[in-house]
Amino acid sequence: MLRSDGRGLDKLRKVSITRNYIKYAEGSCLIELGNTKVICTASVEESVPPFLKNTGTGWVTAEYGMLPRSCQTRIQRGKDSGRTYEIQRLVGRSLRTVTEMKFLGERTIWLDCDVIQADGGTRTASITGSFIALVDALYKIKKDGLIGKMPLKDYVAATSVGIVDNNLLLDLNYEEDSKAQVDMNIIMTSQGKFIEIQGTAEREPFSKEEMDKLLVLAQQGIGQLIDVQKQAVGKYLE
Repeated sequence: MLRSDGRGLDKLRKVSITRNYIKYAEGSCLIELGNTKVICTASVEESVPPFLKNTGTGWVTAEYGMLPRSCQTRIQRGKDSGRTYEIQRLVGRSLRTVTEMKFLGERTIWLDCDVIQADGGTRTASITGSFIALVDALYKIKKDGLIGKMPLKDYVAATSVGIVDNNLLLDLNYEEDSKAQVDMNIIMTSQGKFIEIQGTAEREPFSKEEMDKLLVLAQQGIGQLIDVQKQAVGKYLE
């Protein structure tokens, strides 16, 4: 099978991270995966949700949105869908899994993921980029003396895998995703532990053998994404 962008079946799209992309945010980056581009910002708020008040524990949460012409057809503003809420919960959940809330104090880190151009994999790009923004925000408040240590246990990144025309593919673009027989989104840590596995058969059921092969392929891609994260912010987590 020849992919439309010339990649091998087991290759990621070109990955680019531009840190400090937004001037006023405590942490930010532009993440580009091929033609998918997402701005991820981290904002520090000196308060927590009511259920965490007086616990000394912090919180990490996320919001996600797409610009009206991030896609081939215009997205109407103010029309948040179930998909939007699902993705922002997924981003927040993924980052909380690797954050030690007890060392954060009673403050909230908001991760905002704004898709400026979509070509498949926006949720996985949002998770991978948000980790960069989170690290920069945490390092800033540590440098300012607000926390005593970097409250992170591990790296986290995400990618998609799928079966298209009976071929196993890594990091699907929109064209591939739209015709996939199986579509999966995988979130993992650098230690190879899973945070979430989302897998759906679009036409025919898939076997455990196929699922196992897809998970191995995803782990390979996530390892490469975490290498990119380490190049960007690894010095803050040593």
